[in-house]
Amino acid sequence: MSIAALTEAQDGPRSKRAAILATAVTKFGDVGYEATKWSDIADEVGIGQTALYHYFESKAHCLLTIMRLGLRNSETAFREAVSGASGDLDALRAAVGAAYAVSELEVQQNRILQANVSLLANPRASEREEVERMASRDLVARIERNWEELLERGMASGEFARRDPQLSARGLLGLIVSVWRWYRPGGPLSLDEVSRFVTDSCMRMVRA
Repeated sequence: MSIAALTEAQDGPRSKRAAILATAVTKFGDVGYEATKWSDIADEVGIGQTALYHYFESKAHCLLTIMRLGLRNSETAFREAVSGASGDLDALRAAVGAAYAVSELEVQQNRILQANVSLLANPRASEREEVERMASRDLVARIERNWEELLERGMASGEFARRDPQLSARGLLGLIVSVWRWYRPGGPLSLDEVSRFVTDSCMRMVRA
C-alpha cells in the first residue's frame, strides 16, 4: 500500500514520519484507536518510543494528523477532478468518483476520520494537537464550500435543481462519506460498485 497520501513536503528521505503514520492508520483501522498501544506502533516501525515523540507528542496528535491529511487529500482530489470537467454534471460525476479513487490505506484513513470526527469539536490542551485540529476544521469548511460552489454553478447554469446550495452540499457529502463507516475491502461490494451507486444517487439528488 502506498504511503504517498501520508507524506508531506517537509518529510526528508530519512524521516520515519510517513512510516509512523502508515502504521498508525493500519493499527487504528484494524483494532481501533483506543485499543492501539503507542508502543506497538514504535515496535512495528522499528524505533524506540522516545523516537516517536520526535514526530508526535502523543497518540492523539498522531490521530489528528491522520485526520488532517485525509481531509487534505479529499480537498485536493476534488479540485483536480473538477478542473477538467466540461460541465457541472460532469464535474459532479468526477468529484464523486474521485472520492472513491483511493488505496486500501486511504480507505482505512477515511474510516478513522469518520469514526473520530467528534475530536474536531472541542479545543485541545496541547498546542500541537490544537494546530492539527484547527487545520482540520479549516479543511472541512473548505471542502463544504467547494461542493457548495459547484452546486451554485450548476443551479445558475440550469443543470441542477434550484435548492439551498449549502444544505444540498452537506447532504451530498453526508452520503459520500457515510460509506467509510461500513465499507470494507474484500467485502461483498467492490469500491467501484459503491462509487457507481453513490454517483447515480448524487446525480438524481441534484438534477433539474
